[in-house]
Amino acid sequence: MNLLPPVERFTSSTGVDIYRLPLVLFPNNFTGHAFVLDGAGPLTLVDTGSGIGRSNDDLIAGFKQIGARFGPSFMLRDIERIIITHGHIDHFGGLTFVKSQTDAAVGIHELDRRVLTNYEERVIVATKALGIFFDRAGIPPSLREMLFSMYGFAKQHVTSITVDFSIADEQKIDGMEFIHTPGHCPGQVCIRLGDILLSADHVLSRTTPHQSPESITHYMGLDHYADSLRKLLHVQGIRLALGSHEEAIHDLHGRIHAIRASHNRKLDRIRNIMRDHGSPMTTSQISKVMYPDVEGYHILLAIEEAGAHVEYLYQHGHLTIANLREFEAEPNPAILYQLND
Repeated sequence: MNLLPPVERFTSSTGVDIYRLPLVLFPNNFTGHAFVLDGAGPLTLVDTGSGIGRSNDDLIAGFKQIGARFGPSFMLRDIERIIITHGHIDHFGGLTFVKSQTDAAVGIHELDRRVLTNYEERVIVATKALGIFFDRAGIPPSLREMLFSMYGFAKQHVTSITVDFSIADEQKIDGMEFIHTPGHCPGQVCIRLGDILLSADHVLSRTTPHQSPESITHYMGLDHYADSLRKLLHVQGIRLALGSHEEAIHDLHGRIHAIRASHNRKLDRIRNIMRDHGSPMTTSQISKVMYPDVEGYHILLAIEEAGAHVEYLYQHGHLTIANLREFEAEPNPAILYQLND
């Protein structure tokens, strides 16, 4: 049984009380947060958890803790507005449950809106694109089937749901300022509330958020993510950043610089792997050297992470395709990359 930390309250310079509710999002004890905003217009819930396992129960328990620890007796039915920071299941999977408790209006960035309103279509399109990526990455057939099975497992219980309003970059609503930060997810937004930033999965205190190639989904990929990090470096006056996972961040710009350095090390690591190998490599081969000990679902994450960095190196001219004639002649062969520097 995972013992969660208590609900915490943070107050912004604009007088908004931000309640951070801890949740177990997946049965492997992967945890995260939902947030309740009191003082930014209608009572607002930011993200809903995954809806998987104990996530919904943790959400209800979080509301009870608000009353017990801080006084306001909020219930889930009191929520009048729901904002989804981005279209990943650990952030919106609980939306159907929450909507069964309240008539709150739902908002999400326009680039992720289809994930909610046309979920079944989105899964089919993304699965097709993932298969093309697997082929080009050189994934063997036996591993391919296992990865597809893991990819689809958590998506089985989610259905499409109505979205009431779209969020745009630099939009301001009731003292909330939305900053579009694609890369980890196409429509991800951070939310500024005075001197506090809800940084979603864009900036986390310990982890460098997972990257996936833009070839699978537009507005993802390391280039978009790097641009979004630079965008936040221009945001001044942030005292505290609250990510959707892990601890609070007291030095946002310092953490951004650390994340950028981490990705630069990964890019250098790939170049060194390819130099040591001495001959062209597929993304799958590179991933196995970078992440030799991963198992289960983490194999998929490792291949996507390596793929995002290989894609970046290719886009920036550091790699070329060694088997170009085969790539031209065959429908979708594995791509062999070689260093161009």
